[in-house]
Amino acid sequence: MKKLLALVLGLAFAFNIAMPQKAKEGEKENQPAKEKEDQLMEMKAPEVGEKAPDFELPTATRDTIYEAKKLSDFLGKGPVVLAFYPADWSGGCTKEVCTIRDNFSEFEKLGATVIGISGDYVYSHRQWAEHHNLPFWLASDHLGKTATQYDSYMADEGYCKRTVFVLDKNGIVRYKNLQFKARSEEDYKALQDAVAATK
Repeated sequence: MKKLLALVLGLAFAFNIAMPQKAKEGEKENQPAKEKEDQLMEMKAPEVGEKAPDFELPTATRDTIYEAKKLSDFLGKGPVVLAFYPADWSGGCTKEVCTIRDNFSEFEKLGATVIGISGDYVYSHRQWAEHHNLPFWLASDHLGKTATQYDSYMADEGYCKRTVFVLDKNGIVRYKNLQFKARSEEDYKALQDAVAATK
């Protein structure tokens, strides 16, 4: 009986040692995926003077839906404005794009291309652009991958935050505002000045 009890206790002790070890091994297996996720979350926006990350996204205008357009498709002609925003049809975002629309002639004179980017699908983009007669591009970053590269994605909320970047014709960042305010005349003036200064 004593031998049987000793055997049971020995097995229990060995089992308790083995289980934490297996748990640790399981944690190690999951670690690369978690590290990758953490790295993605910690990605920083490109700094002024750095090359902007290229991307390829479904894109719409008020007239047409395009399966995919690359950022590089728009480079080489003049400045490019990337305007990340939370959602189509919302009050703040409508104010933002309509203000850009109302001042679009100033951007056109400077040869600038404007690309709005949110997580909405291109079908929503086209309807929204048609409804408000928006004369620029709207790209669909549904998974937030591009926005993450530009430090413009709020993972907890699941949508883009309002930021703007101005790129020169070579794709170099010349201006960025990671806290762009839709109702701020000062922010719009700074954006227009940055486009005017970019060649």
